[in-house]
Amino acid sequence: MEIKERNKFQYIDEGEGPILLLLHGLFGALSNWDSVVKRFSSDYRVIIPLLPIYTMPIKEAGLDALNKFVEEFVDEMELSNLNLIGNSLGGHVGLIFTLKNPTKVSSLILTGSSGLFENAMGGSFPKRGSYEYIEERVAYTFYDPKTATKELVDEVFETTKSIPKALRIVAIAKSAQRNNMAEEIKAIQVPTLLVWGLNDTITPPYVAHEFDRLIPNTTLRFIDHCCHAPMMERPEEFNAIVDEFLKVSV
Repeated sequence: MEIKERNKFQYIDEGEGPILLLLHGLFGALSNWDSVVKRFSSDYRVIIPLLPIYTMPIKEAGLDALNKFVEEFVDEMELSNLNLIGNSLGGHVGLIFTLKNPTKVSSLILTGSSGLFENAMGGSFPKRGSYEYIEERVAYTFYDPKTATKELVDEVFETTKSIPKALRIVAIAKSAQRNNMAEEIKAIQVPTLLVWGLNDTITPPYVAHEFDRLIPNTTLRFIDHCCHAPMMERPEEFNAIVDEFLKVSV
């Protein structure tokens, strides 16, 4: 996929049709959404902004700044009628964006989203310099540890070796943990799909049930033998559930 640039934004923009805006998580990357882009770009315009998790000013590192970035990106690209899909931290940002910009969002899809509870990094923050620790934590994100390829572990390890990047990661993770949205999300009116790994250890299944209880217009689907990133670990099942939802909602 070609990474495009426009002013300060880097993003992927593939296909034509109704817009799918994809938001990645804290350690996420554009590549996390490969299967989604391949599946949907023939019928939808799939757009993925690269969130400035590792580059934003450390004093601003948090949910508010990430939401502002998405708002500015949407304005810059002149986007509307968004079908917004967010994984983990990306789901959290998606919730905030939807509440602040209700007229721009047509539907919301959350998978392993924070916003109510999350067991960040398996209960601890990054330890710089320990490859074994990072390997263990990345594997913790998946039901099948083999999904945590050496390439993926190497990428996260290189990120956490950087002191400025590690500081931003910790600041954003703490911002997410402090921001419980139980009261706010009751106001979300758009059709909302919750796709959850039945074996999610970071945002466990009861979190999905709580989202389902609090957001008025929801559909909840679980994927077995799947942890925190269904679009990576169970791409066929994830895409089929999303496709079914979009055909009714869009």
